Amino acid sequence: MPQNYKNHTRYVPMFHFFAGSAIVFGLIGSIVNLFHSNAETHYSAALITLIFIVLVFLFWYTRSFALRAQDRAIRAEENFRHFILTGKPLDKQLRLSQIIALRFAADEEFPELAKRAVSEKLSQKEIKLAITNWRADYNRV
Repeated sequence: MPQNYKNHTRYVPMFHFFAGSAIVFGLIGSIVNLFHSNAETHYSAALITLIFIVLVFLFWYTRSFALRAQDRAIRAEENFRHFILTGKPLDKQLRLSQIIALRFAADEEFPELAKRAVSEKLSQKEIKLAITNWRADYNRV
């Protein structure tokens, strides 16, 4: 199926939905368990709650660190692509979110859309909607 604005977001169901939900429900259950624990079980209930709090942070930062690395790679790739097409680097006024959205623009419209993004202060969504010839990115997760 060709990628476009409506289907370009990507989810990994086992990570985004199953693991995320399991961690959230586990955290809620562990907190309920902690409040219902007695003196004998309080220590183990507190440890279980702590484990789920750590899992929440691991889940969040696992995704966050991977996206940050991908964002850096996209910025470098798009700057290089712009340089190849125009002989100039991308405008320094472009925000990272704009550059990330511009990666979906085909080479024919990329330089002009980059100029428009700066001059009209286009949002990420506006840039994606302005693209007429979508360039798919199947690598980002």
